[in-house]
Amino acid sequence: MVRVAVDRSLCCGAGNCVLVAPGVFDQDEDDGVVVLLTERPAGPDERAAREAAVMCPVSAITVREDVARDA
Repeated sequence: MVRVAVDRSLCCGAGNCVLVAPGVFDQDEDDGVVVLLTERPAGPDERAAREAAVMCPVSAITVREDVARDA
């Protein structure tokens, strides 16, 4: 499982993420900046989130392995 994060201050509103992973990302109606819909996508959405991170022209999307830690 992965954890997705976005840096809205970097986002330029290109919308590639929404086209590739509409189950994970959306765009703010006011300014077009990325909106994260789910922090922990699974299955096809996980693969799409990874692709969106690669395609982001300003590297505003981070995808990291979500390693569970024992308490």
